[in-house]
Amino acid sequence: MNKTAVIYSFNTKNSAKVAEKVKDAFGKSEIDTLNAEELTEDQFLAYDNLILSVPTWFDGELPNYWDEFVPAIEDMNLKGKTFAIFGLGDQKGYPENFGDAIGIMTNILEKQGAKVIGETSTKGYTYENSRGVRNNKFVGLMLDAENQDDLTDERVKTWVKEIKKKFG
Repeated sequence: MNKTAVIYSFNTKNSAKVAEKVKDAFGKSEIDTLNAEELTEDQFLAYDNLILSVPTWFDGELPNYWDEFVPAIEDMNLKGKTFAIFGLGDQKGYPENFGDAIGIMTNILEKQGAKVIGETSTKGYTYENSRGVRNNKFVGLMLDAENQDDLTDERVKTWVKEIKKKFG
């Protein structure tokens, strides 16, 4: 299997909690962890498979640490790299842009030639709009720790099982 990393902010409670669940489901010895807030271009490019935590901040924005790294991504050739994205959002508090960040990041990665896998069903969610939806599916795994935390474990396990099959 190719080299895999999960990248998330070590300083965010919910993302870190989900990243730990992803690592456990993936197999801790099979995956590295990188802090999104200290990420270098060399680290980012050293992996064939990357799992990114991209929570939606404010009114449908990328977190600051990803926003600051986007110019570097826009200068990269990501052909041959496979990405899976999980995001966190609040479908009740921000129903008009639930999961926007996973859609924003997917578009950025695909423009650079990356393959993005791991789409999931929108069933079981209640929101008005999301830039994270294509063809009636989320482009990655969407989680709502505020309103559906009890569904997180099963959603993560099911998603990791699927993306693991698609990683080379």
